[in-house]
Amino acid sequence: MKLLVGLGNPGPAYAGHRHNIGFMAVDRIAALHGAGPWRAKWAGEAAEVRIGPDKLWLLKPQTYMNDSGQSVRRALDFLKLTPADVIALYDELDLAPGRVKAKLGGGAAGHNGIRSIASHIGPDFWRVRLGIGHPGHKDRVTGHVLGSFAKTDGGWLGETLEAVALEIGWIVRGDAVRFMTEVARRVGAPG
Repeated sequence: MKLLVGLGNPGPAYAGHRHNIGFMAVDRIAALHGAGPWRAKWAGEAAEVRIGPDKLWLLKPQTYMNDSGQSVRRALDFLKLTPADVIALYDELDLAPGRVKAKLGGGAAGHNGIRSIASHIGPDFWRVRLGIGHPGHKDRVTGHVLGSFAKTDGGWLGETLEAVALEIGWIVRGDAVRFMTEVARRVGAPG
């Protein structure tokens, strides 16, 4: 069993923000793979899903981004999983829009949601970084991340979310290279 965690901020005011691409990815996975109903659990919204032979829980922490680790810790303890069973999907400024990178472990690279998870369960969990692009100057980062996607982002955003949902089984089975290759192939981005 694995726990797929989409990172974002709860509520309709944040729904279209770049910072919520993790929520969007988990919602697309739920829709594509026929997840059960979302329920309030572990200080988040959770749903069960089967992807091929694998049973997973999807989780969208409702604690706001900076406290995501509280929700992940509760789910991990309840499900009796290890940090390596966690796959966090989140926004990445330093990747071009439509690029996706995945790896086990690492640092937070300034991402407060990842920092919160690592502070609660340690650094040895899977990270799926979903590129949102950089605004060009550090003074514009907060507005960019907490701003909504533009209408012109719809094409690459939809393709990326669909590709991640279709290929998520590879990362569930621990094959980050194949996951990244197949996602890149579907979105036409270099791998």
